[in-house]
Amino acid sequence: MRKGRRKFTRAFKTKVAIEALKERETLQELSKRFEVSSNQISQWKRAFLENAEKAFDHQGKKQKEEVDVDKLYRKIGELEMERDFLNKS
Repeated sequence: MRKGRRKFTRAFKTKVAIEALKERETLQELSKRFEVSSNQISQWKRAFLENAEKAFDHQGKKQKEEVDVDKLYRKIGELEMERDFLNKS
């Protein structure tokens, strides 16, 4: 009987990728230890390295959030003006 497709959490993938980066054990040893194929470990390791710089990319996210907040304040101002105008009518 075939096993169903397994899903792994981000935390698990990260843990395995970090262990692979430490290179204290071979991929085959890690594969046995975590019960995951060595190809899968290599893919997670590659993905981890490719996305590592995003961990330090807080500035871009913060600027976007500030722009969003400014847009919302402008919209609130417009709606308050519209409400005041309609209340006077």
